[in-house]
Amino acid sequence: MSNENIIIRNLYKIFGPFASKMVSQVKAGVNKNDLLHKFEHVLGLNNINLEIKKNDIHVIMGLSGSGKSTLIRHLNRLIEPTSGEIIINGINILELDTKELRDFRRYETAMVFQNFALFPHKTVLENIKYGLQIQKAASDVIKQQTQNWTRKVGLTGFENYYPEHLSGGMQQRVGLARALATDAKIILMDEPFSALDPLIRSEMQDILIGLQTELRKTIIFITHDLDEALKLGDHISILSEGEIIQSCHPQEIILRPVNDYVSRFTKNIDRGKSLQVGSIVKKSQHNLGAKIEKNESLNNAVKLMIDQNVDNIAVFDGADYLGSVELKDVLNAISGQRNL
Repeated sequence: MSNENIIIRNLYKIFGPFASKMVSQVKAGVNKNDLLHKFEHVLGLNNINLEIKKNDIHVIMGLSGSGKSTLIRHLNRLIEPTSGEIIINGINILELDTKELRDFRRYETAMVFQNFALFPHKTVLENIKYGLQIQKAASDVIKQQTQNWTRKVGLTGFENYYPEHLSGGMQQRVGLARALATDAKIILMDEPFSALDPLIRSEMQDILIGLQTELRKTIIFITHDLDEALKLGDHISILSEGEIIQSCHPQEIILRPVNDYVSRFTKNIDRGKSLQVGSIVKKSQHNLGAKIEKNESLNNAVKLMIDQNVDNIAVFDGADYLGSVELKDVLNAISGQRNL
């Protein structure tokens, strides 16, 4: 069985009255600006090809207008594509009829929005149980799941509060609990934490990481913040003007940006904090001295080498020896002097 939960092939989205006819223009090389000014159509997505692995957090990022929110709304057909395929668990969801699409949205996917999208006239419990009620789950299941998710996201004691009485962070906890309570395998998160204060945002990121460790959902997470993408993502795809510019492991974004557009995202990143030792490890003979795990930061590697007065350190993945890193390579990677 394929490890890809979602496969997107040759996906185009053009907004305008003659969108289908405009696909050929885009394929012939007409860019977003020319399509708008010469043909009065808007290019939303341009030949998106993407594979999203099962149980990963796949981050899609880009500047405003890059197409990231348009893309995520194709995955539950809130937006219909102009052409292309979206294969989820072996099924092209563009071929689903009205009933099949409704069931797909109810049972297979759930969405968490930037603006929380809670029902203001419903309490915390009533908001959380809403998706289960739409699924027509049994009353005992609704009660059990609602209580379970209220506890897991830290809302115990707030069950009967209304959204207007909650902080932004607590409102987003309700939105997260509502999405996860339905037991959907695919969670779509459209800049869910971007409206929150930095400390609350970091807290919500930690909650999501903790829940993902337990649940192993397939999560598509939209953001414009590289720090957030690096913290959460198993894989990152960067969009510009409706096109995927780079799609790879988060460490590759920092070490090997494909062009200036991607480099601008990484320019102010704390490389020592964000880069992991495993990203610059070199094959070498077993080193019985100082050792470090591959997921540790380069900052931690420097500190360990200084503390132990050594200029290289063995890198492990659990019990498996991977190789070693030298102090000079670590410092070069932190300073960005080498494209490793």
